[in-house]
Amino acid sequence: MSKITLKDGSVKEYPEGISIIELAKDVSEGLARVACAGSVDGRTVDLRYTITEDADVNILTFDSEEGKKVFRHTSSHILAQAVKRLFPEVKLGIGPAIEEGFYYDFDREKSFTPEELQQIEAEMKKIVKEDLPIEKFEMPRQEALAFMQEKGETYKVELIEDLPDDAIISFYKQGDFVDLCAGPHLLSTKHMKAFKLLSSAGAYWRGSEKNKMLIRIYGTSFNKKADLDEHITRLEEAKKRDHNKVGRELELFTTVDVIGQGLPLLMPKGAKIIQILQRFVEDEEERRGYLLTKTPLIAKNDLYKVSGHWDHYKDGMFVMGEEEKDEEVMALRPMTCPFQFMIYTSKQRSYRELPLRYAETSTLFRNESSGEMHGLIRVRQFTISEGHIICMQEQLEKEFADAVDLINYMMKTLGIENDVSYRFSKWDPNNKEKYVGEPEAWEMTQIKMKNILDNLNIPYKEAEGEAAFYGPKLDIQFKNVHGKEDTIITVQVDFSLADRFNMTYVDRDNEKKRPIIIHRTSIGCYERTLAMLIEKYAGAFPTWLAPTQVKVLPISEKYQDYAEQVVAQLRQGNIRVEADYRAEKIGYKIREARMERVPYLLVVGEKEQEDQKVAVRSRVKGDEGAIALDEFMTRIQHEIKNRENYLELLDNQDNA
Repeated sequence: MSKITLKDGSVKEYPEGISIIELAKDVSEGLARVACAGSVDGRTVDLRYTITEDADVNILTFDSEEGKKVFRHTSSHILAQAVKRLFPEVKLGIGPAIEEGFYYDFDREKSFTPEELQQIEAEMKKIVKEDLPIEKFEMPRQEALAFMQEKGETYKVELIEDLPDDAIISFYKQGDFVDLCAGPHLLSTKHMKAFKLLSSAGAYWRGSEKNKMLIRIYGTSFNKKADLDEHITRLEEAKKRDHNKVGRELELFTTVDVIGQGLPLLMPKGAKIIQILQRFVEDEEERRGYLLTKTPLIAKNDLYKVSGHWDHYKDGMFVMGEEEKDEEVMALRPMTCPFQFMIYTSKQRSYRELPLRYAETSTLFRNESSGEMHGLIRVRQFTISEGHIICMQEQLEKEFADAVDLINYMMKTLGIENDVSYRFSKWDPNNKEKYVGEPEAWEMTQIKMKNILDNLNIPYKEAEGEAAFYGPKLDIQFKNVHGKEDTIITVQVDFSLADRFNMTYVDRDNEKKRPIIIHRTSIGCYERTLAMLIEKYAGAFPTWLAPTQVKVLPISEKYQDYAEQVVAQLRQGNIRVEADYRAEKIGYKIREARMERVPYLLVVGEKEQEDQKVAVRSRVKGDEGAIALDEFMTRIQHEIKNRENYLELLDNQDNA
């Protein structure tokens, strides 16, 4: 008999060899119907898995993350089977579950058309109706190689060749379809009743642009049709907010093939938003004791050899010149830290000078792969609110806390403080060559940083292997409208670069000591932040950030002179204003201005001219009627000065 401890803590005895699905049925027939997989001592297994000894067991349903993965991984196999039925010539790549869905990669000479995706989806529905049992079997490595070679599945052969000689290779079979897979999977295809294929795109085999471009089909699946419908509705809403779409429609940025991927052009309205953000950040940093620096965009590789970037980050840099020819090799900077460290070392420092806080609005360059480029989120040239705090060990916790306080202030002002998550990014002790410094220093620094994060009550998740090569970091994560998570802001503790750059200060006892360094951004990458704000507000920015805050709309040409007076007075009040003097009907002008997401529209006609007023239409209150221009100016100036978030104003109005 095996003693099985269930999720609720109860312990039951069962004959050795009971399967997970049999156990689920014993607990509840209803549980067995919705079971996706099992967890045995923390390991996710098939429902067909048999228990042969005492264990902690949990029945996983779609409500759990692991249950969703198993469900959606099975969806990807049904997709692959459907594709092979319809297009038997294609070669199979890989097909994992991903957050909110799944995909499968196929080697095919041309992309799948929308019509072909519909055919594939119809074939998937047939496979579901066939209720094909999903069965696992295993082979020794050599047999597995021969099996996949006979099928002509070259990508599967490559995956098997990467495994050890003594590996036992697992496969899953459903009907006439067999796939190399570690599993686990559902018991049958019949459970997959709510799914949808979403799109098709190119994807390099194994994520490397050195490999062939395959065709990836994305899909999603749920255990209830209502949940699928809700998800599809949410995706449609996401498309409306996608910064790549909205940003171009509002003429905030564009891209041009002859300039290159990852090199967006900020148009006047987009550049204005970046300028507003930059002035806001620089003024606030100065108020908090930061010293502004301005450093070169390019340097000899000697500098990057000292910092460690040359050994650990060279592939991500743009390099000019050839080392082999003994010429001077230059590189565009991927970070500003080495430059600011050279400013620090320009003279001997005293403990009385610390902490030193350097800040710079830095243009950086990173050689991202072409497959990673995405609008303003992943680019090759970008601008960042970069800063470095050089301090003594005893100052570390306060300076770290102050850096986080600055970040929190920025996020609250932007209205995104509730839209982020926190990640404590640690080193991978099994991959030491990725990092500089000794293991003992890494462990000690991570313990210190964990204590700081805990003292600040930051609700973080730990992520091994996500640290910078010179130290652990706090990453603030934001999901775009498609669910892809990106880092927007970081705070990093660096215990190693002060030593590499021979940075010292003279302590109270007249001894030279090494400082510790905090790398931080206050608002992150401006381009990525702009993308995030476009999606957060669907292009309808808070008034203080809006490139055009007011649009004046004369009813007809007769009132153009008064409209010009209104525009001039608003500009005198430092309000960003435009006017629409076209000979169009006022209704048309209003609709167009709304499409541009302008916060305030001021309509002027005979009555407004006589009374020296403006008819106000706002995003929060709608048509407000005629208001004295001075009164309106006082109100909007207050809104701008206090950087009010109009979504909060809308919430307050709804609650009232």
